[in-house]
Amino acid sequence: MTGFGSAVVEFNNKKFTFEVKSLNSKQLDLTMRVPAGYRSIESDMRAIAARRLERGKAELTMYVENIGNEGAVQLNVEAMAAYKAQIMAASERLGIPEPSDWYSVLLRFSDTVKGEAVAELSDDERAAILDGVSRAVEQLMEYRAVEGKKLDDFFRCRIARITELLAEVPRYESERVAKIYARIEEGLKSIPQVQYDKGRLEQEMIFYIEKLDVNEEKQRLAQHLRYFLETLDGAPGQGKKLGFISQEMGREINTLGSKSNHAEMQILVVKMKDELEQIKEQVLNAM
Repeated sequence: MTGFGSAVVEFNNKKFTFEVKSLNSKQLDLTMRVPAGYRSIESDMRAIAARRLERGKAELTMYVENIGNEGAVQLNVEAMAAYKAQIMAASERLGIPEPSDWYSVLLRFSDTVKGEAVAELSDDERAAILDGVSRAVEQLMEYRAVEGKKLDDFFRCRIARITELLAEVPRYESERVAKIYARIEEGLKSIPQVQYDKGRLEQEMIFYIEKLDVNEEKQRLAQHLRYFLETLDGAPGQGKKLGFISQEMGREINTLGSKSNHAEMQILVVKMKDELEQIKEQVLNAM
């Protein structure tokens, strides 16, 4: 499930910012972005994130900023002077003008700026960093919980609607049989000089109506609806099972539609399909 979390920790004139975000994925795919000087603690950070996230395509990023009075970097004046002398000599030899903005040119050389080396992490600094990671991940999990509650409410609303539509099907079943019988009789009467056995017609109609009987489909669909809700009430991380159940629901709704042979029942089936498609779209967010 998607989510985002962040946390800020200050320790010894340093500001650590942690950001973690995740997208839907069946397995855990965790990417880490940690400054080079803090790679020694990366495995501990990963363990904390993996233990809580469990699944999803996630990315954890750590930023470090010096907030002390003394700068974290210093200009290497000796190197700048050496580069300037070489550029001036090259300019004279090649017959090209010297740069008008010396600073912008000289600061492009990596060794003209000396970064402050990261000392070995103390136990307190390590604990502060891991606490920041934990808080960022926890915020993401809270975000996931809110989104999960919205998704749960959405599923229950759609299931309730399909249940309501299914309950309307019996209203049209007896009328459907009568209409089918009347349509066949009218068709026979429209054929001139046709003679038929009324008893045999009754037998054939019973056989035909049995083929169009939808009681089994109604019962199975109702069972799938209940099972979907039971799965929602069970352990988390059941997105794949919900997907399977929704597929079975689709089969029963399709069969119900093919057997309905009645305009009003077809409308109910179309509405059920619409609700089910919404469920299938959102089930992907639970996988």
